[in-house]
Amino acid sequence: MFVFKSGFIAILGRPNVGKSTFFNATIGDKISIVADKPQTTRNRITGIKNFSDAQLIFLDTPGMHKPKTPLNRAMVQAARETIGDADVLLMMVEADSPIGPHDLFLIEALAGVKTPVFLAINKIDRVEKPKLLPLIDQYSKLFDFKGIFPISALKNDGLDELIACLKEALPQGPQLFPDDIATDATERFIAGEFIREQILLLTKQEVPYASAVMIDAFKEDEAKNLIRISATIHVEKESQKAIMIGKKGAMLKKIGTQARLSMENLFGAKVFLELFVRVKKDWTGSERMLREFGLIK
Repeated sequence: MFVFKSGFIAILGRPNVGKSTFFNATIGDKISIVADKPQTTRNRITGIKNFSDAQLIFLDTPGMHKPKTPLNRAMVQAARETIGDADVLLMMVEADSPIGPHDLFLIEALAGVKTPVFLAINKIDRVEKPKLLPLIDQYSKLFDFKGIFPISALKNDGLDELIACLKEALPQGPQLFPDDIATDATERFIAGEFIREQILLLTKQEVPYASAVMIDAFKEDEAKNLIRISATIHVEKESQKAIMIGKKGAMLKKIGTQARLSMENLFGAKVFLELFVRVKKDWTGSERMLREFGLIK
């Protein structure tokens, strides 16, 4: 008898453990942005992996940490809500880091959940294999995981075995999305994320964390295979605006060029991208502004 499985798999972990790298490697498309900075992911993002007998819907979540600002509280709340929405939970940690307070904070949040929880120990390409065994033992004593998998999302090592077990743990159910859809995120949302990714990669100190991107216009010209996008980068201070624009506009141009190339690669069309920078004083501490930027409901 043919059985089809489907369901939601939430990827959880402290900031910067490689959740988005795993998400993109699994889906096969760059949908979730990646940067070597904590708290890169701000919103929950959905990615879909199809098999002949199953549909796995992955939820990439903001990093779990103890929040100190309204923005951070909104991000952690998004991750917490995902725990309740998922059919399977995948906690991710780093092979080259000892168990820390953020990992323990997440394990405490998982206490009492009836959903199956798997553990992925990521970045095994950075450590010698004998060092993994004590870490696996430590985590197995902290929580009753359904399985513990050493992986390298970057090197695509160990992913097939992990995905096979996640698939097996899903409930029976119908296909929820068409085969040709990799995400339910809109192109407009992804465009904003690609701009924010370049801000994270190219600017330093507090500037990336004080930046929010709003897509003002997104117009497709199918006859010319062209997308025209206008976006505003909001920062908190005039000094941050000056850094974002750069000398003679050099930084803003670089952000725009790199973001445009990412968009063209994913959208399969030429992109004309226009960027503006505006100051919204102390927006990260304003619930009204967080709501306007789509970071809280």
